[in-house]
Amino acid sequence: MKIREINAMRGPNYWSVRRHKLIVMVLDLEEMEDRPSNKIEGFRERLEEMFPTMYEHRCSVGTPGGFFQRVDEGTWMGHIIEHIALEVQTLAGMDTGFGRTRGYGEKGVYNVVFSYIEENVGRYAAKASVRICEALIEGEAYDMEPDIQEMRELREASRLGPSTGSIVEEAASRGIPWLRLNQYSLCQLGYGANQKRIQATVTSETSSIGVELACDKEDTKYLLERAEVEVPKGDIITRERSLEDACDYVGYPLVIKPIDGNHGRGITVDIQNYKEAVVAFHAAKEVSRRVIVEKFITGEDYRLLVINHVLVAAAKRTPAHVIGDGESTVKELVDKVNEDPRRGYGHEKVLTMITINDLTKTIIKDAGYAEDSVLPEGEKLILKDTANLSTGGTAEDVTDIVHPANVAMAERISKIIDLDICGIDIMTSDISKPLSETGGAVLEVNAGPGFRMHLAPTTGLPRNVAAPVVDKLFPTKGDTGRIPIVAITGTNGKTTTSRLIAHMAKMSGYRVGYTTSDGVYIQNRLLMSGDCTGPASTEFVLKDPTVNFAVLECARGGLLRAGLGFKNCDVAVVTNVASDHLGLKGIHTVEQLAKVKGVIPETVLPDGHAILNADDDLVYGMRRSINSNLALFSLDENNPRIQALQRIGGITAVYENGYITLCRGTWKMRIMKAENVPLTFGGKALFMIQNVLAAVIAANVRGISIEDMKAALESFVPSSSQTPGRLNLFEFQNFKILLDYAHNPAGMLALKQLTDNMEASKKVGIIAGVGDRRDEDTNEIGSIAAEMFDEIIIRQDKRLRGRSEEELIKLLDDGIKMKDPKKKTTIIPSEKEAITHAVNNAEKDSLIICCSDVVPDALDLVKKFKHQEATGEKIFSQ
Repeated sequence: MKIREINAMRGPNYWSVRRHKLIVMVLDLEEMEDRPSNKIEGFRERLEEMFPTMYEHRCSVGTPGGFFQRVDEGTWMGHIIEHIALEVQTLAGMDTGFGRTRGYGEKGVYNVVFSYIEENVGRYAAKASVRICEALIEGEAYDMEPDIQEMRELREASRLGPSTGSIVEEAASRGIPWLRLNQYSLCQLGYGANQKRIQATVTSETSSIGVELACDKEDTKYLLERAEVEVPKGDIITRERSLEDACDYVGYPLVIKPIDGNHGRGITVDIQNYKEAVVAFHAAKEVSRRVIVEKFITGEDYRLLVINHVLVAAAKRTPAHVIGDGESTVKELVDKVNEDPRRGYGHEKVLTMITINDLTKTIIKDAGYAEDSVLPEGEKLILKDTANLSTGGTAEDVTDIVHPANVAMAERISKIIDLDICGIDIMTSDISKPLSETGGAVLEVNAGPGFRMHLAPTTGLPRNVAAPVVDKLFPTKGDTGRIPIVAITGTNGKTTTSRLIAHMAKMSGYRVGYTTSDGVYIQNRLLMSGDCTGPASTEFVLKDPTVNFAVLECARGGLLRAGLGFKNCDVAVVTNVASDHLGLKGIHTVEQLAKVKGVIPETVLPDGHAILNADDDLVYGMRRSINSNLALFSLDENNPRIQALQRIGGITAVYENGYITLCRGTWKMRIMKAENVPLTFGGKALFMIQNVLAAVIAANVRGISIEDMKAALESFVPSSSQTPGRLNLFEFQNFKILLDYAHNPAGMLALKQLTDNMEASKKVGIIAGVGDRRDEDTNEIGSIAAEMFDEIIIRQDKRLRGRSEEELIKLLDDGIKMKDPKKKTTIIPSEKEAITHAVNNAEKDSLIICCSDVVPDALDLVKKFKHQEATGEKIFSQ
């Protein structure tokens, strides 16, 4: 079996609009296509022996054991690999269960689709599941444990930590979208100008001075001491020669810690003599130049969490430890503790497994034991020098018993240090009594405190400490941090419609970011060039903090490769669906292509609008899957679909009596005459009128006034600056050049409808084939060209996309000959040479129509010719 490609969906996609995190593996079964599971002796038994827990897989049968029943009956290896990929992830601690295996459109080739929790784990599971399946087929032994451990490690390396994850989950539960900004814990909540940021538990509103103070233990202690907060007696030193005097001043037992540390690094506690102090000093010096020597306060270790200057949780922390039973060795006791099902690898479970590392061995040795020592019954042996959960410690929620004096102290400390989120470490014998009574003290104030101990304490009540963080970042009820998103898809007209809607929003005062097949624009500035219609470009716009209105062109390629770059939009426009790119990525029919395009209107929020072309059966059919308001546009005001929606008060836009007309119910609001809209070429370009109708509805449902719409329509001129490569007309002294992006049969037919109505002594067409189209599509482009033009020049596309130049030229020429064998045809592979030839041989009042795939190159060449004519130079030489 051979893996052709693996793609990870990260947003709404062809396979599921609501399950965003999917792996799509294109798998060629090769000879296994003829060997389903029931034809492989012993396969079922080996599969069940390796994965007994697969009994819970119900599959299409719908009952436990259903999958094994399918295996007995005979199913193909792609289906089995899907289930293996799901199960190995579950065994690695990532329980997930959605899967689909469907034909790719080629014999023996399948799309194996399954859900994932972490993308890199999902990709690994795809490859591992094929290896495992091949071993099961051959009856070879396979040790799965290395794969399971590798997936655990991959998860820990890439997952959000529990603190960041909890805030993200809380935000998502409120409908607040989020984006991960780096491979660590920097995340964005909300979009564009309304975004907030978090990095672990530091927010975009956290005081940088507060963070600096918390990281400087000397300054923190100084401020707290001056504010009459109980802190331990201590001294700060930089050299070992000062250590002994500091120890004598403070008095044993001691704590020695770095002044610039966090998360317990370099801290040594309960130091009883100078020898131990020297070792601790050097450990602290590895973290910080300056070192604190401080009185060791006895008692219990407590963490008080304050958010927005309110105490929200408190926990008693206990370092990792074992308690002797008089029979087991220290190592055996650790193993028994790790058998607790609540303990797992890294952050996968409530508690973390205890590891015996060099530090632990030193602590055990200092306590007078070794790993193989039997610990007396009832004796408690501490194994770590801090109480962090990440090193195997435990936490008990004590929020409800914190004395009011300690609550007031903690909230006051958060204001003294000026931290919106802080963790205050306290040592005291009893948190239910004031520190002044117990002799306890505040040990540290932490910026970016961990939430894990509060979210899932070992004992006591879990606290949703993420909620007050989100409350602070988005204090207005119902605020989701979103900006308006208008998404546009379709076979033709996407880019022009996107640009027009963006222009309307700009005229209405919005700061617009938009994506097109030409590039990404932020406030009309081109910041990325090229085909930018995929999820990465979408995220580029949604991450930009200056943007408060997003217009996103969404093409087939990016959606099939990774899904959409947003979860929901406010408005979706589908211009049309026609044969294009068929035979690629498993999409072989126009109906399948419509399903791809139909993902976009399915993502519209319930109070938003899906704007569909009522003249296109496939587009109109998408209304059945939407969960939002429906709006329709049509070139025919008497279209029954339009009339039906109008009768129930819906929004429509129609072309009637020469007007671009917006309707609410049956009430008409004429925007302006189509012939006065420059984009329509005096009303001759019907396909442009369709684009205008869709844009008018989109603008209207987003509250853009008719006056702003009219101003935008009047000022939006088909030109190299506003619509590069879309009906760009250049008028020379003796001829004209029309440059357009038409690149598929539907686009060519739309262009033909316009050029048939344009006067010219002769029409010369420059056409090219595109490598990733079906043969019949390229033939058809040639046939349409034969009807459009008096003379044809066949050039070659720069992007051959797997085809040879000769092959594409022949397909076009064949298509031309099918329609008109006598049509004058010249073959000039170079686009530059083809355009130059057409210009050099242009007859008076002729029209040259250039269908270009690389718009900037053709535009630059024609502009150069225009400049040469204007300056009186000899022009049109190559």
